[in-house]
Amino acid sequence: MTRPTIYLARMLVFLMAVAAVAGFLADRLVVFFANNPVLNGLIFLVGLIGIGWNLRQVVRLGPEVRWLTAFQSAPSRAQSLPAPRLLAPMASMLAARAAQSDRRLSLSAATTSSLLDSLASRLDESRELSRYMTGLLIFLGLLGTFWGLLLTVGAVGDVVGGLTVGGGDMQVMFDQLKSGLARPLHGMGTAFSSSMFGLTGALVLGFLDLTAGQAQNRFFNELEEWLAGSTQLSSGLLGQEGEAPVPVYVQALLETTAENMQDLQRVLTRGEHSRHDANQAVLGLTERIATLSDTLRANQQLMLRVAEAQAALGPALGRLAEERAAPEGDRSLRAIEQLLQRLLSESEQGRERASADFRLLTRTVASMSAGPGAPPLAGPGQSPGLSS
Repeated sequence: MTRPTIYLARMLVFLMAVAAVAGFLADRLVVFFANNPVLNGLIFLVGLIGIGWNLRQVVRLGPEVRWLTAFQSAPSRAQSLPAPRLLAPMASMLAARAAQSDRRLSLSAATTSSLLDSLASRLDESRELSRYMTGLLIFLGLLGTFWGLLLTVGAVGDVVGGLTVGGGDMQVMFDQLKSGLARPLHGMGTAFSSSMFGLTGALVLGFLDLTAGQAQNRFFNELEEWLAGSTQLSSGLLGQEGEAPVPVYVQALLETTAENMQDLQRVLTRGEHSRHDANQAVLGLTERIATLSDTLRANQQLMLRVAEAQAALGPALGRLAEERAAPEGDRSLRAIEQLLQRLLSESEQGRERASADFRLLTRTVASMSAGPGAPPLAGPGQSPGLSS
């Protein structure tokens, strides 16, 4: 969306140029303004109100553009911004869809047409006052013109009626004529000054209204292009040319069915992704169970070795009993005791590994029961029974 700042800058540059010209002609303008301060002051007041209104028309497009840009990028971000005024119908219509970020915006042709018509009527309504003020300035200029002409005609009639030529003194007659022409000249000044100020103000407001209209048309066209990309047209099978139009409820039912089919397709797609993830989780679990089986087999072999060592320990215990009576058997006794301690330590380690492997098997079965969303299990390398 195009920001309206470029149009606002153009209007400000134009106003600065007008102010520079008015400052250069300030002395003459003050004289012209003094011919009729009341009417000319009213013209200036209407012109200032029109300038402020046209500037407001461009400035108010800024929040609308920011909201629409935020909605296009992420509908959830638009909820944090102030609600728009020109786009109020569209904002209220899309409020429910904004909460579903994964759902693509889809509008029917009738809905898009309704939104654009509402926006166009709001924009035209906002420009009506500007156009009226432009016409009002022209009217005030013409009103001052006719008022000045009426004053001039009345003053000329009074001057002509007040002339006396019976005395024969031409100097006195010219003095009366000079003093009598002051009022007609004042009326002519009122007529021309009000016309000049009125037409000048209408010229300024006309340019500002033209620039504001360009900014609004640019905003409307870009919004129309964006909505056109999100509009679904009918298939054309129903209500073709020359046939009876399709009832509104049938068209609404078809549009709702199409939206439901799209939702169903998205649900099936998500289900396919979930099934793929579940298959991957089952494959990983199968690998872990195979690793656990290898670990249990190794532990079983270790337990067999421990049993064999315990079986071989019987003769050693017999010899230990015989050597206890002999004094020279103390050294052999200590060696046998160390051997027994080592065998007991290996047996204890074997039992601990078997216990750890059974705990790992229990967690693996629990993870299978929890489904693919369960947290990952510790790998075989992290089990205490597989550390050696």
